[in-house]
Amino acid sequence: MRKRIALLGIYHETNTFIETPTTLDDFKNGYWLAGEAIRTEYEGAHHEISGVIDVIDACPDMELVPVLYASATPGGLIQKAAYEAILAEMWAAFEAVLPVDGCVVVPHGAGVAESYPDLDGHWLGLLREKLGPELPITGTLDPHANVSPAMVLATDALVAYATNPHIDQRATGRKAARMLVETLRGTIQPVQHLVQLPMAISIEQQYTSQDPCQSLLAHLTETGEQNRLLSASLLLGFPYADVAEMGSAFILVADQKQDADAQKLIRKTGQQLSDYILDRKEEFNGQKTGIQAVLPSLAALPKPILMLDMGDNVGGGAPGNSTHLLESLEMKNIAPVFICLYDPSAVKEASQYAVGESFPLAMGEAGKHYKTEVKLMQLSDGKFTESTPKHGGFVNYDMGETVLVETKKGNTVMLTTRRTPPYSLRQMTAFGLKPDAFSIIIAKGVNAPIAAYAPVCPAIVQVDTPGVTQADMTLFAYQNRRRPLFPFEQTYQLP
Repeated sequence: MRKRIALLGIYHETNTFIETPTTLDDFKNGYWLAGEAIRTEYEGAHHEISGVIDVIDACPDMELVPVLYASATPGGLIQKAAYEAILAEMWAAFEAVLPVDGCVVVPHGAGVAESYPDLDGHWLGLLREKLGPELPITGTLDPHANVSPAMVLATDALVAYATNPHIDQRATGRKAARMLVETLRGTIQPVQHLVQLPMAISIEQQYTSQDPCQSLLAHLTETGEQNRLLSASLLLGFPYADVAEMGSAFILVADQKQDADAQKLIRKTGQQLSDYILDRKEEFNGQKTGIQAVLPSLAALPKPILMLDMGDNVGGGAPGNSTHLLESLEMKNIAPVFICLYDPSAVKEASQYAVGESFPLAMGEAGKHYKTEVKLMQLSDGKFTESTPKHGGFVNYDMGETVLVETKKGNTVMLTTRRTPPYSLRQMTAFGLKPDAFSIIIAKGVNAPIAAYAPVCPAIVQVDTPGVTQADMTLFAYQNRRRPLFPFEQTYQLP
């Protein structure tokens, strides 16, 4: 008889410094997939779930049982009622498919809800209670997870994507699924260890294709191989969550079947890795260059320039409606520039005009609108698809009703009714825009947009703009983080 493997996940990156809560509708309008709808959405795509499907479907002695996957665009604190409603639906669906022999889980790792600060640790713990201590649970994590001991205690093996931008999600799903299959077959017996570092890597230093993270990951891989580990993951951490587990970490997984001293081995390895990164901690703190400091350097850079708006990072929960960069560039008469703003009110206003008409339009953040004369260039439904591996692994995008306008200064503004992170170049090309026609492309992110835009942008500039995802984490008022924690405190010791 085939082993039955359940697949389920609640996926959210929660920014606790944002006042607007994340609601149940945000999940329902995101990716709310039950049963075989999970397979329909992700089979053949570039998501971790795609990798899980690949592996389980290829095993004649295994059967994948999709249960529920609920995901919302990063945003503010999840409402208590919303989280409890997701749990109720997930457990009802889970009970309906029992018995199962194991689970693959797909949390993000940085979820926070009202009354549930360790959301991922909470639901994984409930799952462990339902399965009992013997049945295996493996899963994937976004490297921006803030990993808690409860998350590790509830599972047998968690594996994080190794890239940022996240382009190895499918491979990570395959790895987690293979570990579960091998555990069920009795060929491995995984045991894992969490190392919570007394530091938080700055968001702007989390690009894994450049140092310092590139060298750190190479060292992590080499160390893991030398110590015969099944997996060694770097958790970069998500600094915009005021929770006790905020910060960077390692998760190490060894095989007790291969090494009777596996627990001792991974603890020793964890100490070695901690020493390595802490000796280099200053490298992970970042430059944090503001708008006015960046502007003089733009003329000398090859075009188009990818300008990363770090303070309004949609992938970090920000609203995606700041016009700080657009205003600064227009004041310097820099054009042509492309920017996408989430602004349903501006879309509604612009939609009253005919293509080709000019009119005054207030755009951007409520109470701080940028008002200028614009010409309506295009109206669309805002839908597009992405077929190649990009950050997030998404295939289908829906920005809602969308308009394109051109300012008097010659800059193009895309206005959407749904908050959409800039993870795909198709956000431009699907609507007839040619990236090489612009001198600057503003993307509301830090590292994630690089996977999409680097192929057409020879220069990349990170800008520490004001906002709820500004790069300097020490400017946020934390109440619950661990102490001491670098860079907040300069002295520390490992727990």
